[in-house]
Amino acid sequence: MRFCILISALLACASAPLIGQATTAPSPSADEVIARMLARDVQRQTAAGGYTGSREYVLDNAGFDKQARMVVSVSCRPDGTESFQIVSEQGWKVANDRILRKMLESESEASRPSVRHETRITSDNYAFQLTGVAPLDGRLAYVIDVIPKRLDEHLFRGHIWVDAEDYALARVEGEPARSPSFWIRSVHFTQEYRKNGEYWFPWSTTSISEARIFGRTELDIHHFDYAPRSGAAGRDTNPQFAEARYVKH
Repeated sequence: MRFCILISALLACASAPLIGQATTAPSPSADEVIARMLARDVQRQTAAGGYTGSREYVLDNAGFDKQARMVVSVSCRPDGTESFQIVSEQGWKVANDRILRKMLESESEASRPSVRHETRITSDNYAFQLTGVAPLDGRLAYVIDVIPKRLDEHLFRGHIWVDAEDYALARVEGEPARSPSFWIRSVHFTQEYRKNGEYWFPWSTTSISEARIFGRTELDIHHFDYAPRSGAAGRDTNPQFAEARYVKH
């Protein structure tokens, strides 16, 4: 199920919390919104010094009547590189071993500074078109169409919502720019972010895929207990995080 690569790449693109900062700039263009979003991303890395958090992965396949669950601890260094420690796993062993663990491995690789620029939401990888401003979770957000500049399974086509006050990524929705495999008919995913204090953290990720053999597979990722390292000194004195090299959809 190589379509998990895209989800992994997108998670790696937002590998640290986004700093909230008020602004009153009037009606910027799509490119201006993206530029400001990326500038805040730099501020995030500087101020947060990385982050720690946890995720719960739940994969359901109705055709096989199978479910896999995995809980992991996440650690992100100041340069954005992520590593994972599996806390628990249960259910469909094949999915845990060949999908969920592989997804963690893909995300860890995609988060490396030498690789991350190839998948980030930047003008090098995408063209942007502002379609309007819309309410999202009680706040206003710029809604932007995202068009990939190349047919790459690590990129996507769809829409993003950028918070109009903080210029933080608040929502991503779309499908792969290119199908990752002949065996995958379609994939649709949604990622949401929530503000907690000064920072924006991942909140939920969902994807639905239709495959020729496996049929419909649903993946839900719940993100919780995220905190910047700059404000969590001493909480994980000796975390012993093991980078996932063997380590979901």
